[in-house]
Amino acid sequence: MSDRTTLDQTVPGHAVLLDLRAGGYAPSHADTDAELAVHRALAAPQPVGERRFLVVDDADRLIAHQRLYERLSSYGPAQIVCLAVGAPGERTLRRTLTLGPPPAGVLWLLDDFRGPDAGALRPLVDVLATPEVFDAVLRGLGRIVNGVAVPSVRILEHDLTDEARARAWRQAIEALTGPDVPTPAAIGPVPGELALLLDESVPRSLAEHAWLPAHGRAGAQLSACEDALDEAIEGHARVRGAAGLFGAAGRDADLPGDLERLAQALVRFRNTVADAFALAGGTRPTIEERGLLRDRGVQLPDLPREITRTGIVPALRDHTHELIARRLPLRSVAARLTALAARTAPAGSAARLARLDAICGPGQRDRLIGPHPFLAGGPRSSAAAVTGLLAALAGLWAGAGWVLGPVVGLLAALLADRMWRRRPNRSPDGRLDGGGGTGTAPRLLGGLAGGFAGAGAGSWLGLPLWAGAPAFAVAAGAVVLLALRDWTRGVDDWWDRADPEGAGRVLKEIQDLVVTTAVHDWLFADVRHHCSDGAGAVARLLRGLAATAQAHGGPEDPDPYGWQAAAEADATATAAGARRGEPTGWDWDDSADGGGFDDEYGAGHGSWPGGSTPGGAWPGTGPRPAAPAPRTAPTPSEPAPKWLERRYGDGGPALVDTLNGDLVEGVVALLDTCWAGIERDPGNAGRTPLDRQMNELLDETRTRLERDAAASPPPGRDRGERPDAARLTGVGPEAVVRLITAAADDPGLTVPLCGPEHLRLLSHEPGAVRRVRFVPETMRRGATGDDIWRGAVEDVVWTDSGRHAGVLRLVPLRADVVRTVREEEGGAP
Repeated sequence: MSDRTTLDQTVPGHAVLLDLRAGGYAPSHADTDAELAVHRALAAPQPVGERRFLVVDDADRLIAHQRLYERLSSYGPAQIVCLAVGAPGERTLRRTLTLGPPPAGVLWLLDDFRGPDAGALRPLVDVLATPEVFDAVLRGLGRIVNGVAVPSVRILEHDLTDEARARAWRQAIEALTGPDVPTPAAIGPVPGELALLLDESVPRSLAEHAWLPAHGRAGAQLSACEDALDEAIEGHARVRGAAGLFGAAGRDADLPGDLERLAQALVRFRNTVADAFALAGGTRPTIEERGLLRDRGVQLPDLPREITRTGIVPALRDHTHELIARRLPLRSVAARLTALAARTAPAGSAARLARLDAICGPGQRDRLIGPHPFLAGGPRSSAAAVTGLLAALAGLWAGAGWVLGPVVGLLAALLADRMWRRRPNRSPDGRLDGGGGTGTAPRLLGGLAGGFAGAGAGSWLGLPLWAGAPAFAVAAGAVVLLALRDWTRGVDDWWDRADPEGAGRVLKEIQDLVVTTAVHDWLFADVRHHCSDGAGAVARLLRGLAATAQAHGGPEDPDPYGWQAAAEADATATAAGARRGEPTGWDWDDSADGGGFDDEYGAGHGSWPGGSTPGGAWPGTGPRPAAPAPRTAPTPSEPAPKWLERRYGDGGPALVDTLNGDLVEGVVALLDTCWAGIERDPGNAGRTPLDRQMNELLDETRTRLERDAAASPPPGRDRGERPDAARLTGVGPEAVVRLITAAADDPGLTVPLCGPEHLRLLSHEPGAVRRVRFVPETMRRGATGDDIWRGAVEDVVWTDSGRHAGVLRLVPLRADVVRTVREEEGGAP
């Protein structure tokens, strides 16, 4: 058996491959049981209602394998196309009724596909396994006598160079995974459900909620603080004007006592809040802790409609999909989700105690009840000078000025003494007194000196009565007004230094802190845990996927599908047969007829050792090697078969983006299988490895890159706006257009897969030859000039995937060449 007889090699949706050739063609393969091969082929998944089998067999063993072919139809009607590989010396083909039309047909290959040329069979198998070509060939064989034909083919193969494929794969993996990046400080825009957890805002539905109801302990203490503050503000308003200096309000007011009561109420309220923060300080408050909060007057509502636990994972999924859709590398997405997990993780209300101390620490109480002195009138020298000036003005009244001038100075001193006795920082009982000064003595001395100086000046000047009387009135009035100004300024200055209104701001900040803590540390604690654990789980999954992808990337396997190994084994077997005198096959170079195709379709671009080309139709078996060696480059001395033209490209502009897009979509599909687990248990969901699924995704994507440069979409996905083959391989479809167009008028473009000595076995009946022209759908979209394609698409089979385009002519055989055996006469297979 050959290495190619494995279920894994079948491309999903394509015909199932069986290689029933003799085990001598691949002696290194241990699985030589044909029955097991058929059993595995029957177990291969196929589309509903479709059972296609492409069998590669030795032409002289078709009868021996009769029961194997019958078993392929044992589970229902099956369609079989058999590639019967014959030897150059064969002149007749014996087959059973099982391989007869319409459900089956045989393509007899009389060219030598053994030894060094065994690998050349691969492109033909790739083409025939495509369901569209398989059906067209089977229909063509059904219209041929006996359902047996010799194929005559011309195939164009569009592929990537090894370097281009390796480079594209490496770049796609790098674009998918990205480098390790630090956790970003900024998270960026997130869905609304998550945005509520990233700041300290309060949902709109909770804006009117009473977090500290008045009947609770904290609410009552808050009311006491507010009442004490209101009383202090009212007392300040009464004291600061003329009523405070001259009326009873200034005598009965007790501003120091009001501020003391405010400070005590504020400390009690602050301590209650701190006690609540400490009691329910864990990252996830228990029912008992919530009860303690109620005892301290904190009323927690139900979760608001804006955010729920069940809505977190869908929002997290949408956010992850949005980041991945922006083609951010997996590690960058993981870093952002890690930052999101850190930002949404609840720290517990105990962590807010430091903020509470910053808002309302011991300094706030000391400021309220501190001994702030009452200072009125400004500097003492200025007070004396102003008073002296006014007294001198009153003393200008000639004669009377000796009395009136000192009287004004005495009035200023009396008013200063009254301000001292009614100073606002002293309680009526004298228990609280901040001290200070109003400048009574300087005012008195300055007034007396100024009064006598003014009287002397008035006597010397001899001013009339009408000038002295107004001067006295002005001086006396100015003394009173200046005293009121100094009193008001002094009271306000003392009030500002005590800063009771700052206590009001402190109360507001404490209330805001309580609301923020209640919402984000208590009410949203479970939701924040769920979000943080979920984001961390997704980040771990993405990092694991990135690590798996990075480990998966590397140089190509030099022979991923075993074709080269099989060819080398065949070469050994053929050489041994040559030493025994057996025929080794016919050389195209020995035939004058065979070398007559040196046209634009026959000039190949080189081949690969053993006939292997980059990629294959089926993925290899066994685990992928960690670091396979690169494939050897094509050698010009090893030409491709005459019927195959290979065109290699360095990769089109859309290749890397297409590969990366397929991998990104696959990663999203993998994550979609995890969201339910993240919803149930986010703490453990991220620890479930996805290595196997990720390796399957990478293997499937790499297989399509090998098979048709990723022109076909991933299984189960529509082609959509997928780029054409030209933009993926960098090879234009012009040669395909020329071949498909010319093949309609020039049958000589195809090469019969038989030797010159077999030409007499072929039927020469006009019109008996059936033709199948096939082109991948991606090459039709990539063609330039729709008019050319319109003239060539009448009977063209457009395949859904593949990298081969060309013409397959089914040439019938003479009636006496094919013999149908109705029953095997001796022996099991």
